[in-house]
Amino acid sequence: MTINFRNVNELWAYVLAETTKRLGLCCAVICPGSRSTPLAVAFSQQKPDIEVIPILDERSAAFFALGRAKVTGKPTVLVCTSGTAGANFYPAIIEAKESRVPLLVLTADRPQELRDCHSGQTINQLRLYGNYPNWQTELAIPSPDWRMLAYLRQTIIHAWERSLYPVPGAVHLNLPFRDPLAPTPDFFDLSEFTSKLKTKELQAEEFFAHLDLNLDLPITSDRLASNNPNKLSNTGRIAISQKVLQALGLQTSRVLIIAGVSQTQNAKEYCEAISRLAVSLNFPVLAEGLSPVRNHSNLNPNIISTYDLILRNRQLAQQLVPEVVIQIGEMPTSKILRNWLISNGAKRWIIDPCDQNIDSLHGRTTHIRTAVENIQVPEPQAKDPSTNPYLQMWLAAEIQARKNIDKTLAQKSDLFEGKVAWLLSQVLPPHTPLFIANSMPVRDVEFFWKPNSLGIKPFFNRGANGIDGTLSTALGISHAQQSSVMLTGDLALLHDTNGFLFSNKFIGHLTIVLINNNGGGIFEMLDIAKFEPPFEELFATPQNIDFTKLCATYGVEHELISSWEDLRQRLNPLPTKGIRILEVPTNRKADAKWRKENLEKFADRISVLSDNS
Repeated sequence: MTINFRNVNELWAYVLAETTKRLGLCCAVICPGSRSTPLAVAFSQQKPDIEVIPILDERSAAFFALGRAKVTGKPTVLVCTSGTAGANFYPAIIEAKESRVPLLVLTADRPQELRDCHSGQTINQLRLYGNYPNWQTELAIPSPDWRMLAYLRQTIIHAWERSLYPVPGAVHLNLPFRDPLAPTPDFFDLSEFTSKLKTKELQAEEFFAHLDLNLDLPITSDRLASNNPNKLSNTGRIAISQKVLQALGLQTSRVLIIAGVSQTQNAKEYCEAISRLAVSLNFPVLAEGLSPVRNHSNLNPNIISTYDLILRNRQLAQQLVPEVVIQIGEMPTSKILRNWLISNGAKRWIIDPCDQNIDSLHGRTTHIRTAVENIQVPEPQAKDPSTNPYLQMWLAAEIQARKNIDKTLAQKSDLFEGKVAWLLSQVLPPHTPLFIANSMPVRDVEFFWKPNSLGIKPFFNRGANGIDGTLSTALGISHAQQSSVMLTGDLALLHDTNGFLFSNKFIGHLTIVLINNNGGGIFEMLDIAKFEPPFEELFATPQNIDFTKLCATYGVEHELISSWEDLRQRLNPLPTKGIRILEVPTNRKADAKWRKENLEKFADRISVLSDNS
């Protein structure tokens, strides 16, 4: 591609965009603005190698970029103009850190001479996001100097690496630009650079020669050994031998594996690794609803999906106390499980490659900083659960609790919120990407999501986020993917309706299963629900929105669900194009009352044998 550089900003932005393309960038999200013009033009010239997506609202744009990065496992570039525009990225950048999602954030800025002098649309953008980025810096003013262009290229390479390693997250680059911002001539004579572009210095085999088009950075010894470009660096492989078992305290039979929150890029490999560990050592696996393990149940005979309900039975909770816990990934959502682990004080081993402290329980914990795929165990062989009475106790409780749940929900004819998650786990097409909103949907998934072998791909924002950017993240995940589904409540959707502004650019299909209980159902589960006022007005905050009219405003298809069969028929097969809302009207107070009365009953009548080992 021949480009005649008309000013130094255009040259500078070209080198930046070209470098990211050669590193493997596949998506740049651009918010409109003047100061970021050189960046917008440069990325637009990289189409179709880089998909360039314009999004008006910066908060929506940031969460959309977060969704794309979750799906691809690579950084998404996020661009905005100067001033408060970049401040709207903040919630998504916090979520990127806590959820370990790579983002490359480019905020355009005025040059230093236009700062601190009341020049318009100017704020202090240095360290705008506090300590949440993995790395942050301000780039130099664009300069037509070969050494400065090399500095720019290498800085972008470093920024790309830091967004991925040692733990994925956001990197923030602040880019000052002087006028002219549009690709019009300035006072520099760039004919030399234009001619050298056609000869050698700026050709790929020279200036970009050390960048391979499909290179995944960073390169580490274990990545080279495994030849797996999708697998991030780990600290090494650990072989589980008798010596290691003794060192970890795993020679007891009362060992519990917890498969926690995970958005791994290689779900099957991840689930197979957990299965090898569980089957080889004959241990039960408590599988969080947000873990891919529940959606690959054919790989693991030791899955326990009803642990939150089982542990509400005090007698069972006491009988099932472990001596050692192996936690893989983040701790599950369940407060019941967390309190149980705190009370029994079992020693815990956390297997996760991150460099952060992810033990919010502050227990007797040792962190093995590697991926579970790197845990080597003897070739698994089918074992009789009766050889480990502790495993047998868990499996017996799981069978009974699961039978009680399935029977109760199958017979429930009224539109109950919790049954939506239960139904989705059984009827979605195989491998469907599913974004699960926070508040009650994520908890209903943990309570009721039935193990299956459909390979459904769960996505979520559980790092630090509440309901910020729910719709935008789901659109980012589903854009240009197979038909996808989003499970959300009404307040989470309404909080991010600006995400619908992207609908005319959206490629593919997203079905939004909207649980409309006219308010915040999660607050009904808290003690404040007993106090009226101020509960309804200040906590439940009903909005009384007619979603038919809202959908008409954005050109989004809307269907009101009247029965479970109605919902089932609309979930499989899924459409291939457009955005659709399936509105499930529910009764917030009645459903909260049902949960309080029934969750503990599912395990009340369970009796298991004592562990005599």
